[in-house]
Amino acid sequence: MGVKADLLQRFADLSPALQQVARHVLDHPNDVVTSSMRTVGTRAGSTPATLVRFAQHLGYAGWPQFKEAVASDMGLGSDAYGARAKALVGRAADHTLAGEMFEVQRRNLDATHRQSGAALEKACALLEKAGAVHATGFRACFPIAFSFVYVYRLFRNSVHLVDGQGGSLEMQQRAFAKGDALVVASFAPYSREALQVAQAAKAAGCKLVAITDSLASPLALMADETLLFAIQSPSFFPSIAAGVAVAEALVEMLASRAGKPVVRRIDQAEAQLFESGAYLSAPRSRNG
Repeated sequence: MGVKADLLQRFADLSPALQQVARHVLDHPNDVVTSSMRTVGTRAGSTPATLVRFAQHLGYAGWPQFKEAVASDMGLGSDAYGARAKALVGRAADHTLAGEMFEVQRRNLDATHRQSGAALEKACALLEKAGAVHATGFRACFPIAFSFVYVYRLFRNSVHLVDGQGGSLEMQQRAFAKGDALVVASFAPYSREALQVAQAAKAAGCKLVAITDSLASPLALMADETLLFAIQSPSFFPSIAAGVAVAEALVEMLASRAGKPVVRRIDQAEAQLFESGAYLSAPRSRNG
């Protein structure tokens, strides 16, 4: 039995103080997973000691174990990287490793296409209406956000990367305005900074497009549109390949929907890159 089902079944037998905690857990499970025990206690109108007593009453050793169970119940649990790496040790001579990786990536791309194909159109419509588009991703998800911004900027100037470089995250968040949109990428275990930026964007009145791994993700629970990507990998670390594919598909569709004017803007951007010396040599003509 999952945590939610267990709580609903036992709710009537809990004391009023524990019922208060249970209500918060049932209404805000993402809060339990992403926030500290002290923060959860404050939001639930309770104390850390009561949260520990609550977890132990349900049969858990303490709050961390209960938090882990809630994450698992939401489909967010994952094996530790070290444990996964341990399984790779001794396979150095296994010539099937590379083939195994590429096969898993093919399945990831197929699963991602099925999960997010229809949502891409809605995400495009949302971004097209935005006054400005911001994008963010931290740690392993930084390449997803960076590639999205880099390519989108070739035909739209009002696209900005939120990366917190030099400790500037709060300053960059001040650029958020009502009517803007934020594209945010993260997978379990979720980045603290990604959630912080998403919360700041929502507070500023921005629309939110989440590129994430689960509909139960704290980002998906906040998002106006969610693009899911599969992160399965035979290696010790989750894969972002399908997440990058989602970002590339999103930009491709935005360009196709922008009409003929986008061709001129992309031509100008490419010419500027060659003229500035950013690219080493001009492309050969494809005519004739």
